[in-house]
Order: sequence, then structure tokens, then C-alpha cells
Amino acid sequence: MTTAKLAPTPHQNSSTDEALEFKVEDNDILAKLCGPLESHIAHLEIAFDTQLIRRGNTIFISNATKQKTIINEILKFLHCEIVSGKRIEISDVDIAIKYFSSNGVQRSKKGLYGDLLNGKDADKEFTKSVEILTKNKPLIPKTDLQNFYLKLLLSKEVIFGIGPAGTGKTYLSIAAGVSQFLKGKVERIILTRPAVEAGEHLGFLPGDIKDKVDPYMQPLYDSLYDFLPSSQVAKMIDSGKIQVIPLAFMRGRTLANSFIILDEAQNTTKIQMKMFLTRLGQNSQMVITGDLTQIDLGKPSESGLLQAFKVLRKLPGIGFAIFESSDIVRHALVEKIVLAYNEKKL
Repeated sequence: MTTAKLAPTPHQNSSTDEALEFKVEDNDILAKLCGPLESHIAHLEIAFDTQLIRRGNTIFISNATKQKTIINEILKFLHCEIVSGKRIEISDVDIAIKYFSSNGVQRSKKGLYGDLLNGKDADKEFTKSVEILTKNKPLIPKTDLQNFYLKLLLSKEVIFGIGPAGTGKTYLSIAAGVSQFLKGKVERIILTRPAVEAGEHLGFLPGDIKDKVDPYMQPLYDSLYDFLPSSQVAKMIDSGKIQVIPLAFMRGRTLANSFIILDEAQNTTKIQMKMFLTRLGQNSQMVITGDLTQIDLGKPSESGLLQAFKVLRKLPGIGFAIFESSDIVRHALVEKIVLAYNEKKL
């Protein structure tokens, strides 16, 4: 149980000099909330340029800060996460700081609301928190937009996840694919990337097709191993239930009963994107992820992802999740790096 109220700042008794008091009855939960060597508390102090003092089962939020209420809300949120069984790390504290400091995600016609549902406000069902189960671990979205994206992944037939690195576009799509497979809703998972991402022509690389493809498909394998035991991944690849192939090998196929993910889609040509989208078969889902600021094609205007966004964004039945730098959930520096590059327009 937690309580929050105004209380005299430690060491002082003035009725006008009050700190906000956050009390946690359970010592184990309090320890997890504060973090190893109280690193979570220190992180909040740095973020808000204030002082948090732990005395017994109580955290006192300094009266000097104007953001006492925000810090209190962050502590309440992290406390609930811990009670629900989640392990809290510094990255989770960063996400909470970002969310509560901006009063949540508000992106009229650009992100969580608006264009994502073809110009209409999000259905209330899409704002409810969602959790999916995989063989290795449950996955809980870390931001409102991730939550919305995951809802799209579990309900729409064609989904676009567009935005900078570190926002969870590919990771969440693979988690959703694994979940749909484990539920028996699809018979196989197909992962693909355009070969330009390899930086070389596949035909000139040594080995068979698997040897040629594996190095630049490794990020997709890494995500699979997060959600399935490595032994099961190997068996599913051998049986064809998981297929990791270059985009060029999709031509001429009709992909039914499948969860299909096209990663790094910004590097598809217009012809390749149309070819890929028309592979959709019965009882299948397609996910297209990419970052329009990282186009490796000779002419960025030739990007199939850019064209698809313009052509399909208002087509019923297709979901769009447009991520921004504020949605990045990797190391806190990643967001700053992305913003720095965006400002220089490199």
C-alpha cells in the first residue's frame, strides 16, 4: 500500500516548508522502487534537479521543486509496475519521466490519434493496455504508442510501423507474430529485408543462400530468441514454420496463413513494395517497418515505403503507427543522437 501527502521536509517543521511524502509499506517493493544503491531515486533527482530523501518507508520529495506532483505520479506508476511483477530498470524510469513530464502522448493527426485511424479518433479499445505472452516472457508495451501499435498488430491485416531506430517497431512486430503463431492463428512466420541492406550483392557472397542472408538478418534472429527458446527457433526454421529470406525471393508467392514482416522497408523500391504488398494471402497479416530518415537507395524519393505511406494511409483496413524520437525506448542517449542528426538534416 502506498500513500502520498504533504509533509514537513525532513529536518524542518515549518508549516510553509512542506515536502511531498510517498510512503511504501512493503520493504521489498520499496527497495525495488529505489533501485540498486538507490539509483532510481538518484536518476529522478538529476532529471528534475531536485532532492529526494528516503527515511524508513517514506520518500520525501523536496519542497523546492515545482514538479513534485509529476515525481509523485512517476513513483506511483513505477510502484504499480513492481506490484504487477515487472522488474524496473533505469530505462523504465526514463520512459516514465518522459511520459509524465509531457502529460502523456498527444499527437493530433501525427501519432497516437488522427492519421493512425484514417483521420478518426482512436477507438477506446485501442487505448487499453495490452500484454502478449510468448514462450520466453510476457511483453508489455512501454509507451502509449507502443500499446496502440501492438493493438494494430493483433487486429489489422496490414500494419505500417514508421519511425526512428529504438522505438520497438520490429521488436514488437516479431513478438506479435510469435504470439499469433502460438495461438494457432497463423501457421508460419516470414521475416524479410531488402538485400540493399546487406551492402553487397548477395550473389557475390560465399556460401549457400542461408550463409549469404544470415549476417544481415541477424537482428531479426536476435528478436526471435527473445521470445522463443533457441532450440525451438532452430526446429521451426528447419520445418519452414519460420522463414527468413531476402525480399527478392518473395516474387511469385502467395503467402496464406502467415505473419509476414518486412523490416528496413525504407530501402525497398516502389516496385518491390508493390510486389511485397500483393503477396498477401488468405488469413495472413503483413507488417511493414522502416525509418524514412535512413534511406540507403540512390534516390530517397524512390523509396517504396515513402510512396506506400502517401498512397495507402487513408485506405480502410490498413493501420499506421507513426513513431517519433520521443518514443525511443533504448538507451536515453539514442533519442538525443537521433534529435541531433535530425536537426542537422544529415
